[in-house]
Amino acid sequence: MLSIGTIALVFGVVFLAELPDKTALAGLLLGTRYRASYVFAGVAAAFLVHVVIAVAAGSVLTLLPQRIVQAVVGVLFLAGAAVLLFKKGGEEDGGEKNAEPAGQSFWKVSGAGFTLILAAEFGDLTQIMTANLAARYDDPVSVGIGAVLALWAVAGIGILGGRTLMKYVPLRLITKIAATVMLGLAAFSLYEAATG
Repeated sequence: MLSIGTIALVFGVVFLAELPDKTALAGLLLGTRYRASYVFAGVAAAFLVHVVIAVAAGSVLTLLPQRIVQAVVGVLFLAGAAVLLFKKGGEEDGGEKNAEPAGQSFWKVSGAGFTLILAAEFGDLTQIMTANLAARYDDPVSVGIGAVLALWAVAGIGILGGRTLMKYVPLRLITKIAATVMLGLAAFSLYEAATG
């Protein structure tokens, strides 16, 4: 049976833990470049997979090799930075807002969001926290619902923040800043992978 109290508790804990995390930043960056609904679909699906894994596996996730996870995350952020820096064409500052820019199909954009979040969040603090909460409360459905809703809320805030930012800052500047941030995240992830 669902427990509203457990859902609310898990939502609050996971939301606060995830808000300052790289996911909000990744959502913001993706939201500046691609259609928000496409990005959210991919990110939401990745979070759903993470929560299912966390709830199903319980605290076993803490045993995953963090070096490998961090190395994959670093490579994905490097690839994201390269795409932002070297992509030609696309949506320009004065372009039509309702037109779908070239190369921004639903499957391509949502797939990119899904892949980035799936790799970046694997073994992350909130996934481990969700696993621990599921083990503690012995209510996997309530814990899962609370965690998914919290993660979706953070992703939505990040993606909408990216859309709002684009109204006030030129897309070229956002792209350069986003690429620089992604390079920084890649360096940090690869450093963590190397030092353990």
